[in-house]
Amino acid sequence: MITPQNGIFAQGTHSHYFLELDIRPGVSAAEALLSLRRLRAPDVSAGGVNFVIAFGADLWRALAPRESPADLKPFSEIRGADDKIAPAQQHAVWIWINGSTPDVVFEHARRAWLAIEDVAILASEQPCFVYRDSRDLTGFLDGTANPEPLDAPGVALIPTGVPGAGGSHVLVMRWIHDLTAFHGLPLAEQEAAVGRTKDNSTRFERERMPVSAHVSRVQVNQDGEELAIYRRSVPYGTLREHGLYFVAFSADPTRYDRMLGQMFGTNGNGERDRLTDFSQAVSGAYYFAPSLTAWRSCASR
Repeated sequence: MITPQNGIFAQGTHSHYFLELDIRPGVSAAEALLSLRRLRAPDVSAGGVNFVIAFGADLWRALAPRESPADLKPFSEIRGADDKIAPAQQHAVWIWINGSTPDVVFEHARRAWLAIEDVAILASEQPCFVYRDSRDLTGFLDGTANPEPLDAPGVALIPTGVPGAGGSHVLVMRWIHDLTAFHGLPLAEQEAAVGRTKDNSTRFERERMPVSAHVSRVQVNQDGEELAIYRRSVPYGTLREHGLYFVAFSADPTRYDRMLGQMFGTNGNGERDRLTDFSQAVSGAYYFAPSLTAWRSCASR
C-alpha cells in the first residue's frame, strides 16, 4: 500500500514556514541523500507539526529514477501580455512546515535546516500565516474552489500503477501585492477583478463574469469539465512587503501550465488575469512531493 505525505492535506494550522534549498557544489545526489534522510528523524517532524518535503526534477530523478514521473520538469520563466512576468526561481529541495504557533514552527524549521546544512544552501525562507478566516490579504476568501477533503487526494495525488504513484506535482510561487492600489478600487471593481463577492465569496454567474476575472483565468476546463488543483496558499509579509505564497498540488502538472498561460495571456487570446495589475509574481518553481513510501525506500538505501 502506498502512503502519501499526509501533511499535504493537514488542516487547522495557523503558522507556516517554507524553505527552498540548493545542493552545495560538488555534493553528489548520493551524498546529499545521507543528510536529507535525517529529515525523517522524530525531532524534526514530531510534536504536532506537519512536515512536507519535495524535490526539483533533476534531484529526484537522481535519487529515485524508478519513482520519477516522466513529466517532471523545472519551472520556466513566463513572459506574458503587457510585459507581465513570472520569473523562474527553481531550487533542488522544498520544505513546508506548519503548526499551531510561530515559535514551534520556527524551531522545527531551524532544526530541519541544521540537519542538512552540510549538503544544502538555504536559498529562500518564508514564514507565513493564516489571515482571518483563510482570506488573502486583499480581503477575499482564498481556496474556495478547492475539492472537498475526501476528494482532495484524487486531485492531488498521482494514481497507482504509474511511476510516482502517491506523489504530487507542486507549484510554488511568491506574489507581492499592491494593497494600496487594490483597496483603492471601488468594491464593485474589486469583485469584478476576482469574480466573486467579497463578503461571502459567492461566485459570479456566467453572464456577469468578466473574461479577465481571476476566477475565469484560473479555471482550466477539458471536455466541459473543470480540472481542479489542490491549493494550500497562505499570506506572508510585513508592512513594507506582503502578498501570497502560492502553493498547489496536482496529479497532472499540465494543469499548472494551462492555468498560468490563461493568467498571463500566453494561451493565444492575449487575455490575462486582472489581478496581475495588483499582484506581481517574483518567483516560480515546480517540485515533486513523493509518497512517504517512495521517500522512505529512497532514504533507507
